Amino acid sequence: METLTFDKLPEAVALLLEKVGHIENLLAEQTNEGDAGDRLTVKQAAEYLTLGVSTIYGKVCRREIPVNKQGKRLYFYKSELEEWIRTGRKQTINELRDLSRLSRKGRHKA
Repeated sequence: METLTFDKLPEAVALLLEKVGHIENLLAEQTNEGDAGDRLTVKQAAEYLTLGVSTIYGKVCRREIPVNKQGKRLYFYKSELEEWIRTGRKQTINELRDLSRLSRKGRHKA
């Protein structure tokens, strides 16, 4: 790295300001792309979840799936759909047996 002198200070500050401006622009672009890129229409959500469009509408009607409504349009966010999928995880038989054993042990102690 080059040693800075007082004479080179204005040049160095100008370069830093230019680089910070460039970084801000990149971050702004990523934020804008992330917001729009994560949003899905009903058809896109159906494709993403490998479900039929009518199934998606049924889940929306029964309030089983996270949805955002703007006027007459429905929008889904990939991140919300992924979380919805994760929370719907069913326990395995072994996990249920372990829970059953723990609850039985707890009842006998009382």
